[in-house]
Amino acid sequence: MNKQDYILLFHSLFPNFFENESIHNMPEEFVFDEMILSLNEFDIHSYDKFLDSSISFGFYDGDLEKLKEKVEKVDQDWGQFFNENSNIYCGYIDGKVASFCIIDDLGKHTINEQVIKIGGPGCVGTLPEYRNQGIGLTMVKHVTQKLKEDGFDYSYIHFTYVASWYEKLGYRTSIRWNKNGIKI
Repeated sequence: MNKQDYILLFHSLFPNFFENESIHNMPEEFVFDEMILSLNEFDIHSYDKFLDSSISFGFYDGDLEKLKEKVEKVDQDWGQFFNENSNIYCGYIDGKVASFCIIDDLGKHTINEQVIKIGGPGCVGTLPEYRNQGIGLTMVKHVTQKLKEDGFDYSYIHFTYVASWYEKLGYRTSIRWNKNGIKI
């Protein structure tokens, strides 16, 4: 895909995105990345971090309100996205949630007359007391592998300011934007 393809894909995934009032109210100096990874190119061993045996990963099946309390410790606006229809994946320490994300199915989109299936981790967060241990990125690695196994063509990261973190797994910035639109 070329730059124009990425722009078309962005608008297909998030129509009228820049008309959102919360985007308009951001400071102009805030710049965000959209990132993409072809799952044909993803290697689960691209990031291997030794983690303590007390750390595990899996789908969340606990009390949603308790999880939302943890989510809102990371970002107060994200709780609204975690609901009974969300496909939630977590990193755990001794059975307690340490990190979390939603696995989004972003649908099928046509680029250059090719239909591609896109998914990705969204609202990725690690509770402050568990950061800098590799738990969050290892969780995203597992989610990316799951998307690959489930037949998705691409994994997409929307609205991030930590591009260098996702690059460790092979994600690449497709476009950058601020409140005024896409920066070429």
